[in-house]
Amino acid sequence: MTLKKAAKCGTLESNDIFLMLTPSEDGIEIELESTVEKQFGEHIKEVIKAKLLELGIDSVLVQAQDKGALDYTIRARIEAAVARGLIL
Repeated sequence: MTLKKAAKCGTLESNDIFLMLTPSEDGIEIELESTVEKQFGEHIKEVIKAKLLELGIDSVLVQAQDKGALDYTIRARIEAAVARGLIL
């Protein structure tokens, strides 16, 4: 499934993540900027991808700006952005 429109969620505050999801035809692409990218970049991408697949989204461009968000925050932001992107 793909999104119907672009959607965003989150903030640039400490311990949060700002996400912009854009419909795509090229599978799941993740562009990540993070204050902890060296330590946790791959893990953050895995959490994002796993949540998208759990929600049935298999084609989207994700632009993420992370400020140290924990996994549950990342999953919640993905869920909210997907819900916004599926509504016309």
